Amino acid sequence: MAYTESTMLPLGTEAPEFVLPDMLNGGLVSLRDYASDTATVIMFLCNHCPYVLYINAELVKIVSTYQEKGVSFIGINSNDAENYPEDAPEKMGPHARDVGYHFPYLYDETQEVARAYDAACTPDFYVFDGNLKLVYRGQLDASRPKRNPVECTGADLRAALDAVIAGSSLNPVQIPSGGCNIKWKN
Repeated sequence: MAYTESTMLPLGTEAPEFVLPDMLNGGLVSLRDYASDTATVIMFLCNHCPYVLYINAELVKIVSTYQEKGVSFIGINSNDAENYPEDAPEKMGPHARDVGYHFPYLYDETQEVARAYDAACTPDFYVFDGNLKLVYRGQLDASRPKRNPVECTGADLRAALDAVIAGSSLNPVQIPSGGCNIKWKN
C-alpha cells in the first residue's frame, strides 16, 4: 500500500458527468440524476483500504447529518478488481451494507471516471456546489491510521459543507486527502 495524496483538481472545475452501476442498490446512476441544488459530494472509496476503513464510521455520520440538509453523496470504487479482488463489484454491496452506506456506491470498471476527476487515492473527496462547480477537494480531516491516529471527526469536510450550505466562501487553501493509491489497471 503506497501512501498517496490527492492531486487537488482546480477549484471551479465543473463536475465530470458519469453513468455507472450502483452495486448497493442496483441500476445505473448518473451524476445529473443525483446532483443536489445544495451540494454534491463525490467520494472515491473502496472496500479494503485501511484509510477508508478508518474513516467509515465518521463518514456514515456525516452523510446522515448532511443528507437531511439537502446534500447528495455518491461513492465510487475505481480500483482494479482483477488484481484486488476485495474490491470486486460483487463485494461492494455487501460491504456497503455492513458499514452503513446510505448513498449510491458505484463501480468504475473502466477507471474513466477516476481519470476525469483526477482522483489519486482512497479516500478522495470532492464537494461541488449547486451548479456542480468544485468548491472543495481534500481531506475528511487530519486523521490517518498509523500516520496520525487522531480522532476522526470529519472536521474539514463538515466545514466545507457548512460553508456551502450557508452560501459562504470556502478557504482556497485546502489540505489533500491521503490514503492508498487507486489501483490502476496495467
